[in-house]
Amino acid sequence: MSCTSCSTGKDGQPKGCKNNGTCGTDSCNKLTVFDWLANMSLPQGEEPFIGVEVRFKNGRKEYYKNTENLTLSIGDVVATQAQSGHDIGMVTLTGELVRIQMKRKHVKIDDEENVLKIYRKASQRDIDVWSEARDKEDPMKVKARQFAIDLKLHMKISDIEYQGDASKATFYYTAEERVDFRELIKLFAKEFRTRIEMKQVGFRQEAARLGGIGSCGRELCCSTWLTDFRSVSTSAARYQQLSLNPLKLAGQCGKLKCCLNYELDSYLDALKDFPKTEIKLYTEKGTAVCQKTDIFKGFMWYAYEGEWMNWHKLTTDQANEIIALNKKKQKVASLEEYASELIEEVKADFENVVGQDSLTRFDSPKRKTKRKTNKSKTKRPEQPRETTDQNKPQEQSQQKPPQKTGQKKRRKPNPKKSNPNDVK
Repeated sequence: MSCTSCSTGKDGQPKGCKNNGTCGTDSCNKLTVFDWLANMSLPQGEEPFIGVEVRFKNGRKEYYKNTENLTLSIGDVVATQAQSGHDIGMVTLTGELVRIQMKRKHVKIDDEENVLKIYRKASQRDIDVWSEARDKEDPMKVKARQFAIDLKLHMKISDIEYQGDASKATFYYTAEERVDFRELIKLFAKEFRTRIEMKQVGFRQEAARLGGIGSCGRELCCSTWLTDFRSVSTSAARYQQLSLNPLKLAGQCGKLKCCLNYELDSYLDALKDFPKTEIKLYTEKGTAVCQKTDIFKGFMWYAYEGEWMNWHKLTTDQANEIIALNKKKQKVASLEEYASELIEEVKADFENVVGQDSLTRFDSPKRKTKRKTNKSKTKRPEQPRETTDQNKPQEQSQQKPPQKTGQKKRRKPNPKKSNPNDVK
């Protein structure tokens, strides 16, 4: 989802609105709701709904009452009532859709404690104070984490949010156990010179606030459109025949991925036609046990006990037929009779030699292949030498006799040196 100014240009490069999530159409923000009643006028005599949805930092949304009857539209920056002082937010939804959203989240417009009111549209001074406070959040986060490490507290400060008038800072943290942060609050108040509020969030809420890119290559569902977090169990992965690898099943929050529940209902409907894998098939040849199922094609593979390497493919109807006969205490001859009906010689239109159509081609490591060089091809054949009678003794003289180990080399007498015993 993006606004019109974020669309790609003629050269294929994205333009980018450079508004950092504050587009006028509010299509670049988190948890955006499309107002499909914006172009429709109300019937005569009907007053517009006074509820307004306002978004704050990282997808936090609250509902307020427009008691001053301000003409508000999506993208307006407004000053809202807070417990003390005022806050600055952006309008994300107005009109009758706000009534539906409040009903879905069980928020009543008459509740004065939870539903506050909108003061005015934000002035330039309000926006300047708000932007200055937002610039302080990142360096504050670094110092706050260092203070928690020095006090040896088992907690992680994930995000800091300043109130619009810079009078209060809310620290969001995650922890697996209860944390005593009374001493930490004193350090924060002394260092940052503002009111401090600590709020604990879950690991899924932390990922929704911070955002990120999932393993599918898209933005996290919890930070873009998903608002309710349903429990996810490993049985959802078992029904879909996924490998129970925690590295592949866990998301950025460290918990099981929410998308495991998206297609679970369709898998459960398809598995209704399959017999249970624990049921054995009894034949005259032996007892067969289920080894594998293919939900998409509707096939099941069985193997005889003791012959685990030989699998026989059956359809779900054939397996249910054999189970029905076994309940009547009847046995079929063998599984080969049923499996032979499925054997067909099918020629592929093309062969995937390179393996480019495999989705798991990058999972297996590459094998190291050694190059085999044929030395006989690289060497040139030696040409025979022509020998004559004159160079035969030279070749013989060049050949030295093998020396025995342990013997010293004897020096040859030099004929030029004269012997003193010789008589002139």
